[in-house]
Amino acid sequence: MAKKSVVYKCSKCGYTQPAWLGRCPECGEWNSLEECILDSNAPKSSLKSDGTVLKAKPVPMQKVSQQSNSRISTGNEEFDRVLGGGATKRSAILVGGEPGIGKSTLLLQAAASLLPNGKILYVSGEESAGQIKSRANRLNLEAGSLEILCTMRLEDILDALDSLNPLVIIVDSIQTVYSVEAGLVPGTITQLKYCSNELIGWVKERDSVLFMTAHVTKDGNIAGPKSLEHMVDTVLSFERTSDEVRFLRAQKNRFGSVDELGLFEMDEKGLKCVSDPSSLFITRRKKETPAGIACASVFEGSRVFIVEIQALTVPAKAAVNRVYSEKIDSARVSRVAAVLEKRLGIKFSDQDIYINVAGGIRLSESAIDGALAAALYSARTDISLPEKTAIVGEISLAGEIRPVTKQKQRIKAARDLGFQKFIVPESEAGATQVETIKDLIKCLFVERS
Repeated sequence: MAKKSVVYKCSKCGYTQPAWLGRCPECGEWNSLEECILDSNAPKSSLKSDGTVLKAKPVPMQKVSQQSNSRISTGNEEFDRVLGGGATKRSAILVGGEPGIGKSTLLLQAAASLLPNGKILYVSGEESAGQIKSRANRLNLEAGSLEILCTMRLEDILDALDSLNPLVIIVDSIQTVYSVEAGLVPGTITQLKYCSNELIGWVKERDSVLFMTAHVTKDGNIAGPKSLEHMVDTVLSFERTSDEVRFLRAQKNRFGSVDELGLFEMDEKGLKCVSDPSSLFITRRKKETPAGIACASVFEGSRVFIVEIQALTVPAKAAVNRVYSEKIDSARVSRVAAVLEKRLGIKFSDQDIYINVAGGIRLSESAIDGALAAALYSARTDISLPEKTAIVGEISLAGEIRPVTKQKQRIKAARDLGFQKFIVPESEAGATQVETIKDLIKCLFVERS
């Protein structure tokens, strides 16, 4: 490790000397000499032209000026929603997703929308400039002034950043970038850490935004070290539910909520925002609803969705029953089934349980417990639920139906979609209140028979 040395540099003329003076000998300014360090190990993005780095010092919060106009809109309503209202300046955003899901398309569309605000640099280590232009033409994007840099060398990227000083930098993908300082093989842990640190360091000192795409593993996690996710400010996950529908979620967001969900449809013109999200999660049927299906009203961020939970039970093929559930946690399914078995005497321990959610959305909030219990009971008894019924409520191990937040908004969203019967844990005009799981099953099934 090279030894760090301290020098004093004039903020007016750049004169340096080893000791502090009240007046600069070069330009004559008073109190203009600031303490700097000569550190060869510092990131290149933070080094001045003379190799110095301004020494960091604590500042009282009352003297810190709040950054104004810190967010810029990407021109995409769903993208801005997941980011928390737009991209925050001086931030780094990591977008992960499987190959071909639309990461490059999403960022190219955002770049075209951001061009009126300033210069945009699109760095590609996977595609040629001709391929990027072909995609822009296919999507009918007006991106003639977009700066394209096709390289994998970090040094070329930093040189372009210094010369252009862009508002937005898009790196597609970070796994292809390498620096001779960290070896010659792209994608290694050392390369990812080193290159990301250099790029993030450059952005943090300017009013710019850095977008980086990342490969994912077979499990859907972002490839590379977990520390890469700690280095950035926002981590977005792009998911595919069908050939056309895409979900965008925030796994980490220092400047907004991680509960928001972005919905897109992919067609030949690129990614489009879904205007009516509820249509994705409710199956329109002309006939009676079959057994094993229940509808729940759930919150995803600031929006309410009505989702359809589907359950199927069959005799276990082995000595131990199994739960097959990808969109709802298997432990939650087992817990609700155990409460049904204990409180109602209906047996699930000798059944294999299959759970699905229409539209492919993942559900994690406890408000779906009531609908999940109704779907399991319906599947086990082969009795369908009443038409146009929405269920809300959390189930305790004692079999109680516990209240959930924002009950009125959930009922309103279900009513707007044509639902006529509402099962809720707290008293509400036009809804049926239930206090226990026995009351729930009696209201839905026993009273109809």
